[in-house]
This record gives sequence, structure tokens and C-alpha cells, in this order.
Amino acid sequence: MNTLKRLFILMGAAIFTVGLAGNSMAKGRIVHDAEYYILEAQHGQQWATEDNSLDDRLAALEKKFGAPPNIVYVLWDDVAFGDIGIPAVQKVRGFETPHLNQLAEEGMLFTRMYTEVGCTPSRAAVMTGRYPIRNGMYNIGMLRESHGLRDSEVTIAEVLSQSGYATAHHGKWHLGDIEESYPHNQGFDEAFFTAYNQVLSFWTKKGEMGNASIGLHEDLLPPDPYKLDDTFVTKDWVLAIEGVKGGETLQWADNSAATYGKFDAEAQHRTLEFIERNAKAGKPFFVQHNPMMLMPAFVKPQKVSVSRSMLQDGLQGIVDPFIGQLVAKLKELGIEENTLIVAMADNGPMVHNPAPGAGWAETIFRGGKGDFLEGGVRVTAQAWWPGMIEPQIAGDILHITDLFTTVARLGGGTRYIPTDRIIDGVDQTALLLNGDTHSRRDSVFIYAGPQLGATVKGNYKRHWMSSDSVGDASGIAAAFFFLPSDPREKSPMMLNLIHLKQPFSRMKLRHELMKKKYPDMPEKHGIPFTGIANASAEVKALARPPVDPKSLPFNIYEYIEHLDELPFDPDLAPSFGD
Repeated sequence: MNTLKRLFILMGAAIFTVGLAGNSMAKGRIVHDAEYYILEAQHGQQWATEDNSLDDRLAALEKKFGAPPNIVYVLWDDVAFGDIGIPAVQKVRGFETPHLNQLAEEGMLFTRMYTEVGCTPSRAAVMTGRYPIRNGMYNIGMLRESHGLRDSEVTIAEVLSQSGYATAHHGKWHLGDIEESYPHNQGFDEAFFTAYNQVLSFWTKKGEMGNASIGLHEDLLPPDPYKLDDTFVTKDWVLAIEGVKGGETLQWADNSAATYGKFDAEAQHRTLEFIERNAKAGKPFFVQHNPMMLMPAFVKPQKVSVSRSMLQDGLQGIVDPFIGQLVAKLKELGIEENTLIVAMADNGPMVHNPAPGAGWAETIFRGGKGDFLEGGVRVTAQAWWPGMIEPQIAGDILHITDLFTTVARLGGGTRYIPTDRIIDGVDQTALLLNGDTHSRRDSVFIYAGPQLGATVKGNYKRHWMSSDSVGDASGIAAAFFFLPSDPREKSPMMLNLIHLKQPFSRMKLRHELMKKKYPDMPEKHGIPFTGIANASAEVKALARPPVDPKSLPFNIYEYIEHLDELPFDPDLAPSFGD
């Protein structure tokens, strides 16, 4: 009877929370995950009072400048917490970023910004305000992935466009190579982007010559007398793409190392020009600038940092000088006090199987890109907004999805956020403007690809994928961590924190029940690189079956429909670190 009673209480609390979410949708409110309503029930009245004050401050700012705030979002790859904004760490690591450090000193340096475990899922999270498990964007896209962000997702660019903003994306996109996923088909007025990541540099002929890539450029190799299948290796792709909303999509330049080497400079030029053009027109703007940043020696042989590595050279030689130019441009145009800059990494360092000489390393936290450990998802991040954000270090928890909801609020676009799906991002305007201790989040669910890897609640963390297999089997794994005293997650506890077993289990149950009410969507697949007006014959050939479909005893088009059933790639799967 006691067991049944406990089960009833557990289920009742979870279902009650889901019911609250359902009621909020019926009233036209944003639907959040269950944990938000637990906090809202305790702090809702205080939050409402804060919101009235925040609305007054934002209204006064808009009256002063005649427009809502501009937003510049700078997102780079694979940097550990501490590598930016803490000069002492940089001294040890052999590089410097004075402009980024100044942003952190003059603005808010976050100590608990959580992302997803990899670049594609993190970028999907900030664009949609949703955990990527919900929209099938947890895989990291590689060559001819035939996969991307579906057109039914609502991005922050679409939300802000409806609020009257000019929107642009310049730099790495990495949210798909199918036409509906292109940024100018996802709400951006203009876009200059790559569909993939920095491995594009390896896929150049120079990369093949140096064995950075092996076997991709067959014209550089001796003939293989045993080769039978001429369709196995991809013949062509598109390195860089440009397009405008409702207009033509074009390949920009070719797929050479020289094109890769000048991509960031072109993205920087377009970003600064976009800002100046819209500032002079008196139009509020949102621009996302995502540098490629990593330059192999066969692309850029000159070193600029003491460390001589790709990561540090990219931060010191590409990202940091651009931040200096960006701030100077805002001041020149007189709009710095009406512009929010958020600058951050998309996930932790690539400490597993990095390219030689890359420069990635763990700092305070253990793990890196691909791990659900703190080192994989707790990143360097800062926000700068003169006159609105006071210089400080914030210890609050926030998640990359929160930027979606917060930016929508700042831009007057909350009413355009969809209410027919879960939005994981919570509005963190209070944290930005009122400062440390004003977060509206105290927990994060961390997914390992399509599997739930861990849950963070305040200073506590529960690994759902534990290294204690015996304990897992019995239901009492040593899988609990107290992060302040064990930031590297090296000393899992059982007895000391066993009182948190059921609280964490209740969180997980509520989360899973919400997913039943709002099911996850499968990955979206299609033909890569369609709709590019000047695409090569080889790229256009990707849309054609390699054989006559009528000659086959099966339906070849079922292949694409079932791509999402492929096993998650274990080589890219998150792990426990070394």
C-alpha cells in the first residue's frame, strides 16, 4: 500500500504539472517544460512585479532611441570555460583577446551558461528555443548529410522579422544542407553561410594533398583498379552560399582552400555593412555572426599567438580583432547604448580526437565537445550592453535556448513565439537587466545525442548514463555530483546524495510526460544543395538517383524517408571523457 501511495503521489505531481502546461497553451501562453511551472508557482508574483519594471525600462530606452534594441550574436566553436574573459588563463594558454576580455569586464560574464554537446544541436537550440531532441537536430551534420532544420520550426529570425527587425546571418550555419534549412529560408533577410563546419577546409584539394582528408579528391590519386562503385565518394558540394529571403540562392566562389581562407573576412565585411546600413535607415536589426575561425596551416601558415595553434590563432587573430571593429562601429554610429552583444562558444573544447596542433584543452571542467560533462556544455559566454547591463560576474544557470525567448522579449516579439509546442528557453531579461541572482531557471536537461545523459539542478547533477553499471542495474548508482566541490565530476556519490534520487527521478518523469504530450519530431531529410542557381553539374546530379528507379525491385525513395532510423553515430556520441 505504501508503494502504491508513493507512486500515486509521484505520478500525480507530474501529471498536475503537465496539466498546468496544457492550461497555459489554452490561454495562448508560451508552453515551457514542466520545471518552469514548478518555479513559476513559487516565484510568479515576484516575476510579474519585476516584468512591469523591466517593461518600463525598455520602453524608456525605445523612446530615447526611437527603436527597440539592436542585437548582435557572435557564436564561435569549441572553447572551454575560462579561455575568454579570464586573462590569467589566457596567459597560461599562450594567447590573448583584449577586446573580448573588455566586453566581459564591462558587461556580464556568465559562469553557468549551458549549451548542447555539439555545434549543430547548439545552433538549433538558439535558433528555435528548443532542445534539439524535439526537432531532430541532435546529429552533427557532415558532408552530404541530406538533413537539416525543418521549415515548420520557428526561428528567432522569423520572430524578429514579424516585429519589424532587419535580420542577417553571416558565417557558419551548420543547420543543414537541404534547401528548407538555408538561413534565408528560415527567416533571415540575407545570409552568407556554410552548411557544414570547419572540416570544409580539410575537404579542399590542399587538404587532400596533406592527407588532412584521404580519398575525397580522386583526381589527385592513382587509379584504383579494384574500384567498382563510382557513386560512393561524393563528387562535389558547396562550401559557401549566399542568398536573400524570397530571392536567388548562389554558390559563393569555389570549394578551394583560398575560398575557405577568405570566408571569415567576407562575413565580417557583410556584418559591419549590414549594421551601418540599417543603423542609418533607423531600422532595428538582429545579426548573427558565426566565424569559422579555425585555419589549418595549409590555409593560413602565419602564426599569431604564442601557442601557435589553430584555436588560439583563430581567437586572437580573427575573432578578437572583429569584436574590436564591431564595438568601434557601434560607437561610430552612436548606437552602442541601444545594442546588445552576446558573445559565446557553442560547446566545450574538442578534446577527443582533435586535429594535431589544434590547441584544445580542458580548463576547470572535465570533458569537452560531445560530452554531457560540464566541460562539454558549460562554456565561456558574456553579454555587453552599456547603460543597461552592469559590469558583473553572474553565477546563475542559463541555457542557450534562453537567448531565443529573451531576444524575442527585447525585440517585442514574444507574441510571435509559437504556443503549439514546447519552448525550452525561458525569458532571462531580468537576469540581464537586474543582474546576478535573477535567473528564472535552475535546471538543465543535457542530451547525449538522442539519449538523456544528465540533469543539472542547482549545484547538483545526476548522470543518467552512469559509469557505475552495477549501481545502474540495482537502481542506486553512484551517479550524483555536488558541482562546487567536484567541478570535474571525478567523484560520483551515492549515499551522500541518495536523498536526491527521487527528486531527480520526478524531474525526469515530468520531462518525459511533457514529451508524451508534445512528442519529439524525427530528423528531416532531403536532397542536399537544391535551389542553388549556379550549382555545378555534379551538385545537381545529387538530386538524381544513381540508377533508373523503375529497374529496381524496391522503392528507392523510401531510403530518404528512413534515414532517421540509422543508429546514432557512436564516434560522435557523447561520452564520460577520459
